[in-house]
Amino acid sequence: MTPKVMILLGSASDYNIAKKALDILEQLEIPYDLRVASAHRTHEKVKEIVLQSTLKGVEVFIGIAGLSAHLPGMIAANTHRPVIGVPVDVKVGGLDALFACSQMPFPAPVATVGIDRGENGALLAAQIIGIHDENVRKKVFQLRESFYDKVQRDEAQLLNNIEGNFYSPGDNYLEFADRPSKKNELVEEKSPQYPMVAVIPGSYSDMKVAKKTTMFLDRLGITYDMNVISPIRYPERFEKYMERMSEVKLFIAISGLSAHVTGAVVALTDKPVIGVPCPLRMGGLDSLLSMVNMPPGVPVGTVGIANGGNAAILAAEILALDHEVLDQRVKRLKNKAIH
Repeated sequence: MTPKVMILLGSASDYNIAKKALDILEQLEIPYDLRVASAHRTHEKVKEIVLQSTLKGVEVFIGIAGLSAHLPGMIAANTHRPVIGVPVDVKVGGLDALFACSQMPFPAPVATVGIDRGENGALLAAQIIGIHDENVRKKVFQLRESFYDKVQRDEAQLLNNIEGNFYSPGDNYLEFADRPSKKNELVEEKSPQYPMVAVIPGSYSDMKVAKKTTMFLDRLGITYDMNVISPIRYPERFEKYMERMSEVKLFIAISGLSAHVTGAVVALTDKPVIGVPCPLRMGGLDSLLSMVNMPPGVPVGTVGIANGGNAAILAAEILALDHEVLDQRVKRLKNKAIH
């Protein structure tokens, strides 16, 4: 059984985070392999694992590391396959590892998920594989349904235990809990002419970063739709747009401040979501932290602040898994930029 996912740990002490990923991959029945290799202490070992795994057909890499977490970046430097980074909290709340994973130079993107969120790393890998493997996509859909059901069960248990004298529950909350969720409907892809990618800037102030993203999508020959729309200012319009874009392969959401756009997108789709934080305030740290630290079950593959180019390259790496021409274009672009 050839592994589709290769997990590399910077240290054996990171295994408790990796175990979250393994549990998800086991549940989804996705073959995987796991190795321990340090970017700094066993440099050549990392390089050899990545090169050989790429040749043998591994589709997604997950790098799990703490401290100065250069492991995911080193993986990205040696493959044209998508790389997911899981930063680990060893010191300073894991912020050192988060910045090391996400703030990668062009064209070596790392789709960074939240600190210690091994399960989200595995789920994002499954969403990526599910683009061209309908069986995996259906299992991802079922897993997301289980997360939804858990929230409903937790709510019912919590509300049943409230004993305040002035607690006045609405009559319809249980009815809402039993009603099918629109966001969890599995949409079958039908139209081969649909754009591959939907690019969603949250406001016109995000357009500078969005234009860099679309410039590289154009260069790589990736079809896309772009719509500037805020889920906060125009929630109904946003949901209708997401419905119209249900057949795209993946989403790129570009947003500053509290980065609600990525959260709104990932809530309404089972496709991979790439997030690009914008530096409107605080150098973009507010949007980076809001975007990357998603709860279990709703991963956002976050790239560096204002790095729209890396978002496009990451999208291309993902789409190239079942697109031979695009695969060659990604190889040429990365080799040209690196060498």
